[in-house]
Amino acid sequence: MTLNVPQSLYAERRARLAAQLGPDGIAIIPTAPEHLRNRDSDFLYRHDSYFYYLTGFTEPNACLVLTADGHGTLFCNPKDPEREIWDGYRLGPEAAVAALGLNEAFAATELDQRLPRLLENRACVWYPFATHAGLAARVDGWLTPVRARARYGALSPARQSDLCLLLDEMRLVKDAHELALMRHASQISAQAHVRAMQRCARMLRAGHEVREYHLDAELLHAFREHGAQAPAYNSIVAAGANACVLHYRADRAPVRDGELVLIDAGCEYDGYASDITRTFPASGRFTGPQRALYDLVLASQEAAVAATKAGARFTDPHDATVAVLAQGLLDLGLLNTNQHGSVQDVIEKRAYFPFYMHRTGHWLGMDVHDCGSYVEPGEIGAVQERKDPLSGETIKDRPSRILRPGMVLTIEPGLYVRAAADVPEAFHGLGIRIEDDAVVHAHGCELITRGVPVQADEIEALMRG
Repeated sequence: MTLNVPQSLYAERRARLAAQLGPDGIAIIPTAPEHLRNRDSDFLYRHDSYFYYLTGFTEPNACLVLTADGHGTLFCNPKDPEREIWDGYRLGPEAAVAALGLNEAFAATELDQRLPRLLENRACVWYPFATHAGLAARVDGWLTPVRARARYGALSPARQSDLCLLLDEMRLVKDAHELALMRHASQISAQAHVRAMQRCARMLRAGHEVREYHLDAELLHAFREHGAQAPAYNSIVAAGANACVLHYRADRAPVRDGELVLIDAGCEYDGYASDITRTFPASGRFTGPQRALYDLVLASQEAAVAATKAGARFTDPHDATVAVLAQGLLDLGLLNTNQHGSVQDVIEKRAYFPFYMHRTGHWLGMDVHDCGSYVEPGEIGAVQERKDPLSGETIKDRPSRILRPGMVLTIEPGLYVRAAADVPEAFHGLGIRIEDDAVVHAHGCELITRGVPVQADEIEALMRG
C-alpha cells in the first residue's frame, strides 16, 4: 500500500495550530534526537510525533518554528555529499521549502544564531514541555540575548506555554488519512498474529521445540514483509504463566503443548501504530478451564465494544468490562460470594483487582499510548473525591472524556491468575488478554484489527490450518 499524504494536509495542520498561538505567539517544535546504542551504533531512528504531525519530515536534527501568522521555518541538516555517502540522502534547506510547503529553511547549525531574532517582540513562546530533555534550558538560552536588547526596544516573550496542550487536542481526533494508515497498520499486524499462531501449532504438531523467540520472529518477518517500518512497541510473547506478567518481553521460554500463549504486538506504518493482543492455545485447542476463562474475557470485551460510541464516556467501556468480569469471577469460583459479597460489592471494593489490574483501553495513534487528555476539557473543574478501597488513597475523580467520531482507542480486557492457595488450581498460571483497536463512530465503533480471529472456535479452526 502506498498512501500519498498531500503536502496540503501538513500545511492545514500548521495553519490550525498557528491560529491558536495567540497574537504574536511563536512555537518551537524539535524532532527527536538520535540515540547511541553502543559504541558506533545508533538505535533505529524514530522521529518525534508532534514534529512529524506538522511536517511529514523524518530526518533527525531538525526543528520547526511556527509563528501566529502561519509562517513556518525549518532548520534541518544541510546537504553534505561526504556524510550522505555514509548516512544516506539529506533533503537539505534549499529543497525543503518546496518539498515541505514551508516559507523558509536554514541549516540546523544556524538554529542558535537565528532563534533569538525570531523570538524577539513575541508575546508568548510555545514549546512541548517535558518531552525533550534540555529544551527548556535551550529556550532560556535563546531568550537571554533577546532580554539583553531591551535597551534597543526589543521585547522578550512574557509567557511560556506548553504546546502539547494544543497539539494533543488536534491529534486526538484522526482525519481520513490517519485512519487509512491505521487501518493498514492493523491489517499487517493481524496477518503477523495469524502467522505466529499457525506456526506455533504446526511446530508442536511436528514435534519441534518451540520457544517464545520463534513466534517473535514470525511477527517481525510479517511486519517487514508488508512494509511496516518497525514494531510500534516491544512485542510481548508470553508462554504459560509468563502471560501473568503484563509487560513481559519475548524471551527464551519454551512454548509447551497444553499451555496458553499471549501475544501483544503491533507494527508501525508510516508513523502510525497498531496494537493487538491475542491469547491462544499453543497446540491449537483450549482446555476446559482455559476456555471458560477465555470466554469470560471475550464476553467482557464484547460489553466494552457495545459501550464504545460517540457520546459515551471514555470510562464506559472499562465499567462495562469490570461488570462482566466481576460476575464471571464469582461464577467461576475465583472470588467467593461469602467473602466478597455481591457483584456490586466486588466492583465497589475492587476485589477483582488481583486478577484485573489495568484499564480497558488507551488512546492510539502516532504513539501506541497516544496523546490526549482523558478528562473532558469543559468539565475539568467538576471534581469528586473518593477513597480508594484498596490503597486508602484519596482519589480526585473528574468527568471522563466524551467520545467523538474519529477518536481511536484500544479495548483490551484481561484476566491474570497467579498461583495462590485461595485460587482454584485449574486456573493457576493462566493469563488472558484480548485487545482490538476501535475507531469511534456516531452509533458505535469500528474494530480495525479483526483480521485475526477472536472467537475461541475460530482460533482453534485457524490453528488447525
